[in-house]
Amino acid sequence: MLPLEQGKGPLRLPLEGLRVVEFAHMVMGPSCGLALADLGAEVIKVEPLEGDNTRRLQAAGAGFFPVFNRNKKSLAVDLKRPQGRDIVHRLIDSADVLTENFRPGALAKLGFGHAALAERNPRLVYCSLKGFLDGPYQHRAALDEVVQMMGGLAYMTGLPDRPLRAGASVVDIMGGTFAALGVLAALRERETTGRGRLVTSALFESTAYLVAQHIAQFELTGEAPPPMSVKRPAWGIYDIFETADADSENARLFVGVVTDTQWEIFCREFGLDDLAADTRLRSNGDRVKERPWLLPRLAAALKLYTKADLAAKLEAIGLPFAPISKPWDLLDDPHLKASGGFIETRVPGGRSFHAPTLPLALDGERLPKRSDPPAIGEGARQLLAGLGYAAAEIAALAKEGIIALG
Repeated sequence: MLPLEQGKGPLRLPLEGLRVVEFAHMVMGPSCGLALADLGAEVIKVEPLEGDNTRRLQAAGAGFFPVFNRNKKSLAVDLKRPQGRDIVHRLIDSADVLTENFRPGALAKLGFGHAALAERNPRLVYCSLKGFLDGPYQHRAALDEVVQMMGGLAYMTGLPDRPLRAGASVVDIMGGTFAALGVLAALRERETTGRGRLVTSALFESTAYLVAQHIAQFELTGEAPPPMSVKRPAWGIYDIFETADADSENARLFVGVVTDTQWEIFCREFGLDDLAADTRLRSNGDRVKERPWLLPRLAAALKLYTKADLAAKLEAIGLPFAPISKPWDLLDDPHLKASGGFIETRVPGGRSFHAPTLPLALDGERLPKRSDPPAIGEGARQLLAGLGYAAAEIAALAKEGIIALG
């Protein structure tokens, strides 16, 4: 792995020089590959001749392929034919990492299981992204919504009698992120041992990790926490308040006061001296108990301010607050626009959209887009040439329908 180059022009990415072969579709696997690609790895997406099925999703799935496949190359190949499998074997022989999120055993039937590839390339880090880790459920099919339901996240998100999945593919993305973390740990270990390792990440176990605080609360207190939609919060003031913009489509702000020091500041700055002196409200625990009468009093005080004025005042005194935004409102968010939080991305066919960058910075710089999501087979000529195939051989493989050239 190469270090960041500081003060010498363009940012050098830490995973430059790593080659990753990706057998992945939908969100979980591609999100792992995206993290590695954005950090500089060469990620080669192996897909069928007709392309990954995710390319053709519409409606709620229309963003899957465009968002999670930038900075990658495409190798579209027929793995049912020996020549196609030979191409991919040669590619994997040159790789550092393989990622896959297909059903258990699917790749092994084609000769791309962990045991066979570790024998060919002992340095290979093989990463499987699955629904479940080893155990009674390991052969079940899983989706983000399936594990949210069985893992308790949908219960904590919805109403008591109406479980509701979270409004984004949070478990898929978390499973992909943990997979990338495991890959990086295995690569670090390989520097000492010279050998790769099998890394497995799973959706169900990621969901259990997400609800860990609720499990702990149940065991430590004996109290079963109700869903977030109806639960008593851990903080006395942790709510959405109306502002004076009564005719506005969205005249509300979330406001949080989560420490006793913040409570003192809040009362002082909003002229609530009587509440500051009220012995019933001394601690956060006290304020939680007094919410039934306290919140209406605070709501009346905050509704005297316009949304803009209230936001400005809360920011000036350093208290947590937030507007109630829709995802597409972020396209005009001044912070994201100023900090390089979005990059314009063009999908195969010419349309463009704005995708969030990976949520981190290196030496203060956001990670760049080096290439748009690839067309089917885009980059195949260069990849095969690098594996030793002559131009005539590449043309013959395309003519025989073994590969697609983008």
